[in-house]
Parts: sequence; C-alpha cells; structure tokens
Amino acid sequence: MIKRNKEIVGMKLVFRTIVRDRVLYIMMIPGLLFYLIFKYVPMYGLLMAFQNYSISKGVWGSKWVGFEHFRAFFDSPDAAVLIRNTLVLNTLELLVVFPAPILLAVLFHELRFALFKRLAQTISYLPHFISTVVICGIIVNFLSPSTGIVNHLMEALGIKPIMFLGESHWFRPIYIASELWQKAGWDTIIYLAAIAGVNPTLYEAAKIDGANRWQQIRHVTLVGMIPVMIILFIIKIGHILELGVQKIILLYNPLVYDKADVISTFVYRRGLLDADYSFASAVSLFQSVIGLILVVALNRLARKYSETSLW
Repeated sequence: MIKRNKEIVGMKLVFRTIVRDRVLYIMMIPGLLFYLIFKYVPMYGLLMAFQNYSISKGVWGSKWVGFEHFRAFFDSPDAAVLIRNTLVLNTLELLVVFPAPILLAVLFHELRFALFKRLAQTISYLPHFISTVVICGIIVNFLSPSTGIVNHLMEALGIKPIMFLGESHWFRPIYIASELWQKAGWDTIIYLAAIAGVNPTLYEAAKIDGANRWQQIRHVTLVGMIPVMIILFIIKIGHILELGVQKIILLYNPLVYDKADVISTFVYRRGLLDADYSFASAVSLFQSVIGLILVVALNRLARKYSETSLW
C-alpha cells in the first residue's frame, strides 16, 4: 500500500513538472520529430547492407546475402587505401584543426582592447557562414595553374607554376588548411563560453600566489576548459572514419585519388553514382559501428580517469 502511494505521488510530481514546463516541452517537439523522422525511422534501411537490394522488390523483398558485401569490401584492394586516407586526414585534423580553437579562444580571452577583440572575433567567425561550394570555388580559382593568384605570385618570384589540385601530395595540406580557416574561428565560441564559466576568484587567487600571465593561463584558463575539450574530443573520435564528403568531392579528381579518396567518397560513388545501394550501405554501416565503439570506449576512459563524460 505504501509503495502504491509513493508511485501515485511520484506520478503527480511528474505531471506537475510537465505542466509547469509545458512551453519547454513544446519547444522540444520539432527537434524530437526531426530525429525521429530523419534519423531513427530510416534505420530500417540498414537491412540493405545484408541484402542484394532491388528497388523493385524493396527492403522486405530483396534477397538476403548476410555479410557478403562486408567481405567484398575488405577483400578489395581499395579498402586499405580508403581506410588509410580517412585515418590520415582525420589524424591531421585532430593534430591541427582541433587544437586551433583552443589556442584562439585563449588569445581572444587575453586581449584587453575590446574593440580589436570584437573585430578579430567577427573576422574569425565569417568563414563559417560561407558555403562549402563557394569555399571550394575560391580554392580552385586561387590555385589554378593558369589564372590562380597563387601561381601568379610564384611566377613573379621566379618559381615554376604548380598544378596544386592535380598533384596528390598537395591535397592533404590544402584540405587541412581550408578546414582550419573555415572552422577554427567558429569553434572558439564554445571554448570562450567555457572560459566565461571559470570563477574569477581563481585568477585573483593565482595572482596573490605570484602566478604570472602564462601560469594563470596554464593552471586556471586551460584547466577550466578541460571538460569541454574532453567532450568535443570524444565526439570527434566518433567520426574518425567520416569526413566532410562535400568538400572532398568538390576538390578531388582521379589524379589525386591515391591520397584524397576516403570511405565517404567511395560510398557516394558506389551508392549514388553506381546505384550499388547494398554495398554502399555495408561500408557506411562499418563506419558507424567503428565510430560507436570508439565513442563508448573513450567515454568509459573519460569517466574512469576524469569527472567528465558524455553519459
């Protein structure tokens, strides 16, 4: 009887909370519907990875082939190249692009001239709002061997023009540089928010203890940013086998496939251009499973060795 009464009281409290926060719950509905319709409902399509999918027969009528497409992918000579290129580009992003917003946020925080600080922040944010198509168009025009401004400057200095987008060893530096320019400024926002949450008395205490500016950054500012760094790092690792397919497709060509072709572009070509939906679904599912495993493993490590984790 007592247990029953507790359940009734608990349900009343839940109902009162829902009524009290009804506006917030209503605001959640569009987001929940988006994920339900476009993320969860389409997951039944993963069955295609285990079938010889036929458009005429549909998902439920296509022939079941098990892990045949997975074996075909790993037995193909393309698999090693695709996985290597994907890992190399993502590793370069982690080493170059991931730390850049952290450094930039610290620099913005240390600026004392307010007008220059706001101007610098605004300029650093702007590339985020430029379409990827436009950015790739700018890169192609700037690096053109005949009309590009970069090659014109090189010629003026007596250097022979280079076909940047036609030589595979140039693709990775170009891609990483464009990612750095486009993302670094925008990603500083979350780190600046983390810095804003640091208790100002910690800086005062550090000054009293004789800490200089660098020591305050190291022992107060960066320490306050660590929880955000951990969360974003875990999320980034979850996408270690994924890349921005749109930018790569707009920049690469058959001449640079040996360094530029990644799993996502391979899935695009096999799935959409060649209409091999089952094979592309299998490769895409492989990406997602590896990402899930990495996120769970890193989250467990983060929870074990720190006070921050995704769940």
